[in-house]
Amino acid sequence: MISIGLLTGILFTCILAAFAMGAQVGLALGGIAMLVGYFTWGDAVFNVVPTTIEDNLFSFILLSIPLYIYMGQLLTRSGIGEAMFNASQMLIGRVRGSLAISVIIVCSLIGAMVGIIGAGIMTSGSIALKPMLDRGYDKRLALGVIMAGGGLGILIPPSVPMIMFSAVTQNSVGRLFIAAIVPAILAIVLFITYIVISCKLDPKRAPLDAEPEQPLTGLERFKTIRDGGLALLLIVLVLGSIMGGIATPTESGAIGVIGALILAGIYKRFKLTTLRLAGVETALLVAVAMWIIMGASVFSNFHLLMGVQSLVAQFTADLGLPPWGVILLMQGVMLLLGFIIDEFIIVLMCAPIFTPIAVGLGYDPIWFGILMILNIEIAIQTPPYGFALFYLKGIAPPGVTMMDIYRSITPFVLIKLLVLIICIVFPDLVLWLPNKLMGAG
Repeated sequence: MISIGLLTGILFTCILAAFAMGAQVGLALGGIAMLVGYFTWGDAVFNVVPTTIEDNLFSFILLSIPLYIYMGQLLTRSGIGEAMFNASQMLIGRVRGSLAISVIIVCSLIGAMVGIIGAGIMTSGSIALKPMLDRGYDKRLALGVIMAGGGLGILIPPSVPMIMFSAVTQNSVGRLFIAAIVPAILAIVLFITYIVISCKLDPKRAPLDAEPEQPLTGLERFKTIRDGGLALLLIVLVLGSIMGGIATPTESGAIGVIGALILAGIYKRFKLTTLRLAGVETALLVAVAMWIIMGASVFSNFHLLMGVQSLVAQFTADLGLPPWGVILLMQGVMLLLGFIIDEFIIVLMCAPIFTPIAVGLGYDPIWFGILMILNIEIAIQTPPYGFALFYLKGIAPPGVTMMDIYRSITPFVLIKLLVLIICIVFPDLVLWLPNKLMGAG
């Protein structure tokens, strides 16, 4: 019988080779697991596929993924992102760096609407990047705030990776959503602080906007705030229905879709074309996500059945590390994985293995889940191979190089790393709000 250590080495070597050859992620993960399993278990390994489909793809929690993605597509295609941007800019006023601050706030919310890092960054960038460059903002600052704000979408509820974590670890997605609020606010505050200080030290990074030729009338100001406020109200309604115990995360996704349709009507942008394009884009994103979930789940289930969890537990015990050392080791592993694979796969591969070990060491699974999301967000934005970097390059103007993007994201990645460290050192920062609203877990 092949040892689990050798089997793990074979699996990951094959996966890296498949990724290097450009193989489709979901098919590569599931196919390699079944191929290796066939030569170690025989025909019995194929029983993993139907049980995985039944356990994962028929999950009520995962039904929320297409609902949240559809809500995000409707909101962004209805011009609601632009309305939020205008309202935020007007409220902040004419101060140095105000546009960058607006981008952090609005892009964070747009990323949350979409729920996926890639779509969040590309949607945010398409709305906010050109206005910043046109107004003379430093190229690196403009790129950095787009990446930082759009990337926060998987930390600000509703988040697709959080839903996946909840599904594979059998933890409350509502508690996970609420636990993410304080770390997300902390990250946004630190981003804004950095922007203000850096623009004060180097005024060339963010020129002051020129005074408008014709100041907005009172009615125009009211409409601007109303349009942006309604979009924010929808996000609050979706999250509030979960926090108040009124709706499950899946039901709140349906509330969000209905609310997005109503807002599109209020903004007079309710068109059949918008519905069709949003539906097609949602179908494409969901299809990709489900194939990845399927392949990664087959891989994880096979690996778990072979005993990788006991291998990891034994390995960490042999190292003689204290519990906090084991947590840091897991963070390091996930950080390295984020250099080569995306957020979905990391959650589906690592959550079923690492979370039970963390719980066995006496840590809260919700706290560990937030650490995982924070870690993933850092990893896939870290040069040189973070996936999110290439999303931004895809929408950047021709003159923007990869080196520009690497330099732009570096200070924001360091800030996110600081947030991760703070949440590790002070677990109550993560757990206080869910315990307050939903009782101790």
